[in-house]
Amino acid sequence: MKRILFLLLILLVETLSAQRIQWSNSKDAYYRIEGGEIFIYELPSNQKTVLADKSILTPKNETEPIAPKSIVLSKSENQLLIFTNTQKVWRYETRGDYWVFNLKTKTLKKLGKNRPVASLMFAKFSPDEKHVAYVSDRNIYIENLSTGTIRALTQTGSNKKLINGTFDWAYEEEFDCRDGFRWSPDGKSIAFWQIDATDIKYFNMINNTDDIYSQTIPIEYPKVGEKPSKCRVGVVNIFTGKQTWLNIPG
Repeated sequence: MKRILFLLLILLVETLSAQRIQWSNSKDAYYRIEGGEIFIYELPSNQKTVLADKSILTPKNETEPIAPKSIVLSKSENQLLIFTNTQKVWRYETRGDYWVFNLKTKTLKKLGKNRPVASLMFAKFSPDEKHVAYVSDRNIYIENLSTGTIRALTQTGSNKKLINGTFDWAYEEEFDCRDGFRWSPDGKSIAFWQIDATDIKYFNMINNTDDIYSQTIPIEYPKVGEKPSKCRVGVVNIFTGKQTWLNIPG
């Protein structure tokens, strides 16, 4: 009993801190990243089986494998989202590249091929596992896993003041808000936050650590006594692109 509790404690700590573990949806097992490879552990025996070694995680025509940072399992457990090449957005590494690994065919597919490198955030399988939605450059995109077709569900994020599917600095820092969209249970719509930072002024921080010469880093930041960015919640139909804004306080 003590051994099981100790194991559960270790798994909880690793899951919360590094997101390197994904519990199975249908059996007593968990998936884990170790040494740049992905394994499955069967419980209670804790038997370890490799799912994707470095050779499998090496994309076609490439010489180096991708380095998984975290994984997300599809509901059927036939597919795995692999987050890699991660970059910091303020404090946490929430931006990077996503790959879909098919556990049956042992094949890799990169998402967002037409998007800038390491620009994807919060990728999620649709309930039917036919699509993946993600944020890139303040807009929400949907990608068909069969055809590879990518469509923008929002387009207002291009002006750099309207933020779709994620949040600005103040919301992340003060309210712990980062991932700002969810699939509907039927997979036909996506609900998302939109942040309007139009009225937020820039505060210039001084970076004295990354170079021998200091640099100014402009950050949209409401000073004490000023209002934070305006926000609203919308629902967008993934087939028609029609958006409906919810009537919520504020």
